[in-house]
Amino acid sequence: MSRTENSTDTGESEHGLAEFGYNQSLERSIGKFASFAAGVSYISILTGTFQLFYFGFSFGGPAYWWSWPMVFAGQLMVALSFAELAARYPVAGSVYNWSKRLAGPTTSWMAGWMMLIASIVSISATALAYQITLPQIWSGFQLVGDGSGEYDFAINAVILGTVLIAFTTVINALGVKLMARINSTGVFIELIAAVVIVVLLVINIHNPPTVLFDTQDKGAGMPLGYFGAFLIAALASAYVMYGFDTAASLGEETVDPRRTAPRAILRAIVASFVLGGLILMFGILAAPDLADPRIGEKGGGLQYIVLLVLGGTLGKVLLICIAIAITVCVLAVHTAAIRMMFAMARDNALPAGATLAKIDPRHKTPIVPAVLIGAVAVLILVVNIRTPEIFTAVTSVAIIMVYLAYLLVTLPMLISRLRGRWPVPDTGGRRYFSLGRWGLPVNVLAVLWGSLMALNLAWPRSEVYGDGPWYLRWIAFVFVGIVALAGLLWYRLRGRHHVGVLPEHMAEALAVDPTVHREHT
Repeated sequence: MSRTENSTDTGESEHGLAEFGYNQSLERSIGKFASFAAGVSYISILTGTFQLFYFGFSFGGPAYWWSWPMVFAGQLMVALSFAELAARYPVAGSVYNWSKRLAGPTTSWMAGWMMLIASIVSISATALAYQITLPQIWSGFQLVGDGSGEYDFAINAVILGTVLIAFTTVINALGVKLMARINSTGVFIELIAAVVIVVLLVINIHNPPTVLFDTQDKGAGMPLGYFGAFLIAALASAYVMYGFDTAASLGEETVDPRRTAPRAILRAIVASFVLGGLILMFGILAAPDLADPRIGEKGGGLQYIVLLVLGGTLGKVLLICIAIAITVCVLAVHTAAIRMMFAMARDNALPAGATLAKIDPRHKTPIVPAVLIGAVAVLILVVNIRTPEIFTAVTSVAIIMVYLAYLLVTLPMLISRLRGRWPVPDTGGRRYFSLGRWGLPVNVLAVLWGSLMALNLAWPRSEVYGDGPWYLRWIAFVFVGIVALAGLLWYRLRGRHHVGVLPEHMAEALAVDPTVHREHT
């Protein structure tokens, strides 16, 4: 594998969009750390590990830890493939625009549509993490009842989540500079807190490393035994390690994106793997009693271990850091969703495209998508009050849609490699990030991994989707089918006839490659 780049001058950084048929309408102000922070905050190791540890532990026991490096290995193949694309196509919308250049317009539209819907649902799901953390910091955050009522927990979660989404909506509407400052500050705190948590857990190790192989007899009576239980537990890791493409989705707002974005993608996933893996490992090793049922219960989990091991005061300080991580995670997911909606709307590939793609002249950001996405995310939250089982199922399906959207990039990329159309020859003296001879095997592994994990996520298990009506167990296929079919019907019957770069976003007075120009018009 090789990484070869040359210096990119200011002119290319500012006007490189012309070759893709666009003018520069977003503000280019994101630096190296802010780009890296965008990917890290979307993955958000403190949010994901603390929110989902109980789930993985309850099904896999201490040995569930091994799902973390397994998921990392698979997602790294995807990230490496994305790094090549980010260097060549530093355009907003990441998977949508990448798929557009690797496959047909219908495939690219579906990739963008899947990723957009999944991101909006993910905003709602992540915002609910406030309820798991804030009341443990201070009981006053339990605004509804004392938490023991039938709907106390759910209603309070919606209230706290709504406040958070309102905050991220306002910040995203005010401009990318403010968003990047808040996000970078939050990620810096998150990284420091992660290191501190690891050190403190190491100091308080209670169990030998051999417990990481302890299955606690999970999977007994299951058709596949512990392997079946492990596949379920692995979902806790799969639910966390995605979103690293956010750094590329902000490519139009990043300084020197051809070099910055690929590095940011890879650094984000590696940093998340290392720190997240150490937190999970030493959390298990530091647990006073691994047989304690609260470790595998919602509301317990890793937060419970931290409070037990580190004590109330210090534990609560670290929980505050987790709350900050949740905040910037929702902010990053919201930002990525806005860029996806903007990228598709700019191509007139969504209803009311001109309105959705309008850039506020003062704040240099698409305000309408920020508000619309925030409002829809809050409406989705309301479902959690009376039917939390449906909300849980839908949020689980949203992760599947992300994996499918990724497949709609990696699979066309693989087909292009096999047909000799990728990598595209270097032009204009540029030298891009390249996997070299490793490109094909990495791409093959990325497709195999994405396909198998999407199937594992969607499998109709009662352990994941509950023992309710049949449609809950099959909701992955039902929900994804409805979203895909509804979107496809609109696009094929109406949308595709109007697709083309809107005049106000089209590159003007710049030399544009004719084939690229035809692709966009």
